[in-house]
This record gives sequence, C-alpha cells and structure tokens, in this order.
Amino acid sequence: MSAPKFSVTRNPAPASPQRRADVLAAPGFGRYMTDHMVTVRWTAGTGWHDPAVVPYGPMTLDPSSMVLHYGQEIFEGLKAYRQPDGSIASFRPDANAARFAGSARRLAMAELPEDLFLASLSELLAVDSEWVPEAGGEDSLYLRPFMIATEVGLGVRPSSEYLYSVIASPAGPYFSGGVKPMDVWLETEYTRAALGGTGTAKCGGNYAASLLPQSVGAQHGCAQVAYLDAEERQWIDEMGSNNLFFVFRSDDGSVEVATPDLRGSVLAGITRDSLITVAKDLGISVVERRISGQEWLGGAASGVLTEVFGCGTAAVITPIGTVKHSGGEVTVGNGEPGPVTLQLREALTAIQRGAAPDPHGWMHTLVPASASV
Repeated sequence: MSAPKFSVTRNPAPASPQRRADVLAAPGFGRYMTDHMVTVRWTAGTGWHDPAVVPYGPMTLDPSSMVLHYGQEIFEGLKAYRQPDGSIASFRPDANAARFAGSARRLAMAELPEDLFLASLSELLAVDSEWVPEAGGEDSLYLRPFMIATEVGLGVRPSSEYLYSVIASPAGPYFSGGVKPMDVWLETEYTRAALGGTGTAKCGGNYAASLLPQSVGAQHGCAQVAYLDAEERQWIDEMGSNNLFFVFRSDDGSVEVATPDLRGSVLAGITRDSLITVAKDLGISVVERRISGQEWLGGAASGVLTEVFGCGTAAVITPIGTVKHSGGEVTVGNGEPGPVTLQLREALTAIQRGAAPDPHGWMHTLVPASASV
C-alpha cells in the first residue's frame, strides 16, 4: 500500500535566509525548529487520515486529552544528512519506523505503517530542505517523529484518536572541538526499566523516570547515568539515553568488544545494532552478553577493560573516561578516547555523511539531488 498524498500549507512567515544562516552557524541541539512540521491523524474506524505538512506552531489540546492523564506517548529520533551529491539521506529510517511501531504496540497505540513514516520524513524535508546543513561534516537536521493520544475523556483505556507529528531541528556536531570523554554515574538505587515493563519502548515515561537519577549523577559531576537491572541489581542495563559497549584487551593483545544483551528491558538501539555490524566488518570480535557492574569497575581497575563508550543518535559514540559510584570512582584506560572507540566512530559517521561506501544499504534517500536546494 502506498502512503496517502500529503497536503502542503506553506508557512506565511518563514525564517529569513539570514536568520537560517545564523542558526545553521551555531545550531546546538534541539534549540531551533524549522519552518514546518508534519501532522497525520488516526481515528478508530477510519484509520490514518489527513496527512499534512503545515507551518510549525503550537498545538491545541483539550485538558482531558488522554495523553495528559495516561501517558500514551511515543517518539523516535533520527538525522538527515546532506550527501556529497546534494541529496538528503537518513540513516536506517526503516529501523526507526519498525521501532516506532513496536513502541506503539507496547503502549496499545495505533501502529503507523512504515511507508507512511518514511513519507512523512520526505514530505517535511522537501519543504524544509534549506534547513539541512551542507555536506562534509557531522552537522545534520535532527528529526523527531512522535505520537500522542488525543481522545477527550478520562476513562482508563487505549485512546480512540491519535496525532502523529514530525518536527525538525538543525544539529551541530556533538563534539565541536574533538571527541571528548564523559564521566558516568553508576546508579545503584534507581532502575531504568524492568522485565515486562516499557524499557523496550521509546516512550516519554521512561525518560521522565530518568530525570531524578540524572540530577543525582549531575551532583557528582557526571553527564550521564548507567543503570543496573531491576531484578538482581547486578547487571548493566544501559544509560539514560545511550546503549553501552565495553572493550576488553587480553594478555596476548587480542580485543573483544562486548555489549549488554537485549534481555527484555533494554531499548534496541539502532546505532548499537549498526556498530555491531561495523565492528565485525572491521574484523573486531563482538559479543552480546551480560556484563555486571562489578566487571566494569574491576576490569577498569585491573586494566583488562581498556575502553567504554555509549552510543546513540545524538553523539553516535561517546567515550566514557571515568565511572563514579557511591563507593568511589575508577578511570577507564587512561581516561581518554581509545583506539577502538575512535575507529568505530569514524567508520560509522563516514557512512552517514557519504564519505565512505555503504555496503549494507543503510542510507535512505529522502530528497534526491535534483529536488534539493
């Protein structure tokens, strides 16, 4: 089934070329929005309808809209990159579409078809293509698809109406002055998700629950929080917004990269999955297994664990220099980004920005060069 045709209503007061240039010169992350957004509605008995590109602006919600009371809300995050030929492409948006549908299933929401998800990105970028930064660097246009329950009423049940939307925000390179390690707080009191819960869904409630432990970590000078599992309080789960990888080096110099397995409470990161493939392409051994908090701390102290990094859409890879916890802290390796971390990051970002071959067909053209500015 092909996606329905989108109506397009142009913003009557778009940003001026000078304003857009100023934003693209120093966009930060999530600070500025483009001129337009996508909206598509779902109603029980009708299905998906009224797909549209409209001017970016406030949404009106009835105070008894179900999202405000029962939290039926999901979202995704992906980036659009200008390619060397002038086209605009995104990295594995089909995987984002599949995960978005999985999140909807878990929260008893309407599932958006993949073709409609991909069309919504292309339609928005066709109108706001001038907001996509030039090719050659890691600058991108961050895309935020999300969906909320909009039925009016206070009955505790799945909504019969949903609003799907996509907004876009220019994003500069995460590390503007070179890749820098961060300190991480190993949380032992609060947990991120439990087996059977919503840890495998990308929903707002998971992130709301992370804000308090995030503030605890910040009090210890940490930029991120790493969580243990909720059942045994022993096994590394993931960080608040990143999956984790660990690099072990044996006495004979061989290297093994390990990442916590997807045990029913860990979000299946698309960057995580891609890095497993890239590492294998580079001849680096990768295993998915349980990794305990003690193995992290003890391995770093003994020198067996030489590198740790987080991965996600925003930074792609973020090296971890020090892990702090209630009993003290330990530095990983020499506290600087390690060679495996940097090799994997360069390999993946080169594919995303079109500077290296794409052997797995991960880049999806959203706007062809002939239609892009």
